[in-house]
Amino acid sequence: MKNILSTILVILALLAPAGCDTSPRTFKIKFDSSKEMSGQKFAIRDISPGLPTDWDEYNYVVIEFKSTTPQRFQLGFTTDDGYNELRVMTYVANGWNKLAIPLKFYRELPDANVDLAATFNQPRYTGWINLGGRRGPLHGVDSIGIRMRVPIGNPEIEIRSIALAVDDPGDQYLGDIPAVDEFGQWNLGDYEGKVYSLEQLKKEWEAEDKEIVSTADYNYSTYGGYRQKQVEATGFFRTEKIDGRWWLVDPEGYLFLSVGIDCVSPGGGGNAKEIDKRRNMYKELPPDEIRPNARSGGGNRTNDASFGQWNLYRRYGEDYRAKSNELVIKRMDKWGLNTIANWSSAAVYGLNKKAFMLQLRGVGIERGLMGLSDVYAVDFAAKMDSSMGSYLSQNKDNPWLIGYFVGNEPAWLDQEERLCGLILEGGDRPIKAALTAFLKDGDSPERRKQFIHDTFRIFLRTVKETLRRYDANHLNLGIRFGNIGELDEELLRICKESFDVLSFNCYDLCPNREMMDRALQIADLPMIIGEYHFGTVDRGMAQSLWQVGSQQERGVAYRYYTETAYAHPGLIGTGYFQWCDQDLTGRRNDGENYNCGLIDVTDRPYKHQVEAMMETARRLYAIHTGELAPIVQQPDRARGHGSVPDLWNE
Repeated sequence: MKNILSTILVILALLAPAGCDTSPRTFKIKFDSSKEMSGQKFAIRDISPGLPTDWDEYNYVVIEFKSTTPQRFQLGFTTDDGYNELRVMTYVANGWNKLAIPLKFYRELPDANVDLAATFNQPRYTGWINLGGRRGPLHGVDSIGIRMRVPIGNPEIEIRSIALAVDDPGDQYLGDIPAVDEFGQWNLGDYEGKVYSLEQLKKEWEAEDKEIVSTADYNYSTYGGYRQKQVEATGFFRTEKIDGRWWLVDPEGYLFLSVGIDCVSPGGGGNAKEIDKRRNMYKELPPDEIRPNARSGGGNRTNDASFGQWNLYRRYGEDYRAKSNELVIKRMDKWGLNTIANWSSAAVYGLNKKAFMLQLRGVGIERGLMGLSDVYAVDFAAKMDSSMGSYLSQNKDNPWLIGYFVGNEPAWLDQEERLCGLILEGGDRPIKAALTAFLKDGDSPERRKQFIHDTFRIFLRTVKETLRRYDANHLNLGIRFGNIGELDEELLRICKESFDVLSFNCYDLCPNREMMDRALQIADLPMIIGEYHFGTVDRGMAQSLWQVGSQQERGVAYRYYTETAYAHPGLIGTGYFQWCDQDLTGRRNDGENYNCGLIDVTDRPYKHQVEAMMETARRLYAIHTGELAPIVQQPDRARGHGSVPDLWNE
């Protein structure tokens, strides 16, 4: 009997499929870095058999996938109405990830919000989503597509499951190795410059602390102006056109170009949010005493954590805040940065050692009005007067302040007709009554656009008058528009009526010369570029709004953009976005996790980036006077986040 049983077992073993594996089947996309766009489509029935093709009854699609890169990718579905996609960024490159995507992102326009980032960026717990592409019903869904623009390093993505859900099933990192190490770094991959011990960090910190730094290489005045030329001094910053070129003039009368950096805050790349909902994401968390918003005396842990702050605590101990603020100034001196630009820490600009810019508060900008204000409310001007009067009094006599921005990337621009629809569909309020009355004389897209522009003019005039009433010493730096190319002639003239400076954010390889020429001709205002940046994917973070191929190429990109920009006679300032990298697992408000900083999470500068800044800072005066040509070397693998080609390379 024993021999018979043994024979049967051998036969069964021979008949069994070789290498039998009960693990789920995966579907792999290998992206081709030699192509502008690379990707692949799969039939959904092959990945998840039996999934319905009509998704009306569901609110979430749940994808289990693993990517070898944090580089953004387009994820979409083929439907009866065409191909419908959006962008995805993952926080756990090299790890299996379950991401639940709300289907409303595919079906509907984004909810109204104050600016572009808040409108289009949507945070989840294992990644974040940027809205875009076709929107419409999800009927006849038969395939999934994943594609990537200019992929870096021939990356791969695997999919093993697609599911549908009515209620939010949550997101989950499915790996066993923590995705973030004890320093806040990417723990699922290695890269040049990664920190592996506190001893290694301390040696690098100590070397920087011993450096002696000055601004002699840049020939800066007390306020950061150029000693090469001095004109009339007024004790505050102002603008002046000299020999056909616009300049800022510092309080001592020296010509000044505002070479700035946004979000200057030590360790302030953003907080890891809701850490209690991030299974196995963090190897070790910061102690309670340096948690953001920790309750005094209670020792209670909050749901946020800042690894940047923790590393500063490791560097300086209990006095880390004051010492790290002073280090910011030392670094800015070394790198030729003369301006603390928007969104920065009051503890840093309050030292009054660098020129700075501020964002106005209390001007009535509303989320539901896509960044506009209800200027028709009877108490609108009074409320602005009260809030701005208090705020402006703090710095009205401060010579280090350049001026105030009114707003940032209003979402209504080029969406005036939609905003009117939202107003008319909403509840009763003064702006709805005003719009209804206006449209009685004719309702058309042009009339609706005119109403929004008229409302905008009233808003800007009120801001201008209030600012002059409480602080006549500082400049009105305008609204940092998302794209001045979208400003028609009427809007540019409205800006001319109220602004001292025309400001705009410009995420591009370099600002478009024709666009700036047109704005200068119509508005006749000097210009400030409020935001731009470049990043890459080697450290587990998303590559920023404009990607390049490596850390070294980030420096190349900065020089090309900045020098090209200042060659324009109308440009008087730039603000690079931002001081620190964003948190690896996403900033709180919208989930962004960009490799865009001058400083990494361990409080160490990006060598190639800051050396490039130093080289360019030495050249900017001569470039802006026209005595020196900007460099012409462009970065490798540089592409923006904008619209992608309608092609498939499968």
